[in-house]
Amino acid sequence: MCVNGVNTNQLKSTIEQIDEAVALTRRWTHRLYHLADDGGQDKTAKALKEVQGLLDEARAALTDANDAVDEDDAKDVTVTRV
Repeated sequence: MCVNGVNTNQLKSTIEQIDEAVALTRRWTHRLYHLADDGGQDKTAKALKEVQGLLDEARAALTDANDAVDEDDAKDVTVTRV
C-alpha cells in the first residue's frame, strides 16, 4: 500500500533489513565482548558491553519506526484520481 507516495510494504521491509544487520552486528559485538572479557581486556570488554546496549537501543528504535508505519497517521490521507 502507498501512503503519501511511500510504498509502506517496501518501507517496512527495508526497516526490517536494517534491524537484521544491526542484530548481526550485536551478535558479533557480544562474541567480541566475551573474547575481551575472558582475555582480561577489562576496558575493551566494558566498551563492548556499552556498544551492545547502544545496539539494543537502536533495534528498539527500529521496532518503533516499523510499528509507526502502520499507525493511524495515514488514515486522514485522501487519494484523488486525476
